[in-house]
Amino acid sequence: MAGLNEKHTESRRGNDPAEEDYLARIGDRLRLERSRKGMSRKMLSLASGVSERYLAEMERGAGNASLLVVRRLAEAIGLSVAELTTEAQDQAASPLPVDKSEPADLATARAMRSRAAMAPAAVQRARIALIGLRGAGKSTLGAKLASSLDVPFVELDQEIERSSGMEVAEIFASFGEAEYRRIEHQCLQQALTRHVRCVIATGGSLVAEAATFALLRSQCFVVWLHASSQQHRMRVAANDASDTAPSLPSLQPLMRAREPLYGKADAALDTGAVTEHEAMEQLIALVALRG
Repeated sequence: MAGLNEKHTESRRGNDPAEEDYLARIGDRLRLERSRKGMSRKMLSLASGVSERYLAEMERGAGNASLLVVRRLAEAIGLSVAELTTEAQDQAASPLPVDKSEPADLATARAMRSRAAMAPAAVQRARIALIGLRGAGKSTLGAKLASSLDVPFVELDQEIERSSGMEVAEIFASFGEAEYRRIEHQCLQQALTRHVRCVIATGGSLVAEAATFALLRSQCFVVWLHASSQQHRMRVAANDASDTAPSLPSLQPLMRAREPLYGKADAALDTGAVTEHEAMEQLIALVALRG
């Protein structure tokens, strides 16, 4: 048993002395900031949702934490991730209060809100966003539309998984919906900042997060792709080998609940009554009509 524990601990450490030193410095900074805030390890555990055992490992330099864990700890203790993980010499050791700069994601959010208020219609139409339930055709039609327009295609769920290093289901299971929504909003901000022109395929539930949906609508020409509940389910079942397609009884209330939100889109396209080629032609025509 002792051998197994030692092996498990070792796998979470750095692979060389430089990495171990880096993790040790992060642990020291975390412990020092926690002490400065008058927080016990138990208090920080409750505030961040990270176990006391994991905190203890981090503080002694043995916790090779994921980005999500580091981020949650930083937020709970009142630091930006950069302040907690910086390579620079520890400024946290100063007994004087440190004037912390605005976190990058907050600064980006404010910049995006400012841009949205000033963005002309032409800029808004330069980005096309596809919304709708799973099986509506967002990924398939979105990729083809981006190719036909010669612009980047952004699949938001893939950006979320790339940013977090975890699958969407893992994020929900490990950290809950609130953390997923925060990452989703951040990834959308980054995509909008990175691409003046692009096609974005969103997750089906993005419309349920008011701030994120408002940001999308302010910066994109939004098209709602939809079909009948039976067609949604058949498409998901055909493309999902894990057999996680929702049942019709569970899908129909979800469709009814989200229809008023999806209805806020700039345009709508029924992909259920046409072939993929016909849906593509209609989507291109919608985009061309709006400039």
